[in-house]
Amino acid sequence: MIELKPAFIDDIPRLWALRTRAVRVSCAGHYSPAQIDIWSATTAPETYLRLIASQGALIAEEDGQLRGYAILDLQTGEVDAIFVDPDHSGKGIGKHLLQGIEALALQHAFRRVYLFSSLNAVAFYQAAGFIAMRDEEYVHPSGIILRSLYMEKVLPESAVTPGR
Repeated sequence: MIELKPAFIDDIPRLWALRTRAVRVSCAGHYSPAQIDIWSATTAPETYLRLIASQGALIAEEDGQLRGYAILDLQTGEVDAIFVDPDHSGKGIGKHLLQGIEALALQHAFRRVYLFSSLNAVAFYQAAGFIAMRDEEYVHPSGIILRSLYMEKVLPESAVTPGR
């Protein structure tokens, strides 16, 4: 059974290892081999420290094994990351993580959440109620350009307080 838990700074190395593997496997059909090589070779950004320290990250574990993670920027409402171990994709782990992140957003009074979806994840987010707003070109810190989609989801107003 999948269990969601808060992520901590000490989790960053294993989160980043899972992310790197997910990029190599899950994104391979949507981006060029050169893009994947550069994208997956980067180190965890400094923003991970801030986002995880602010308690905006969740990990999904099954029998004590990391299966995925998600990060919400609690200052902006951006879903910064959702990654699932490619060996466990299609089992509802991403959906479970997204529900956890949405609950966290509601706890912090956000009316909507947004994200920049990699091309391989667009259908997943659409199925979860996100609306594609526009095409984007994400300039990765390495300098490569990755096509993505800016997407938003309005959260139930009855569950949030005015302001965000």
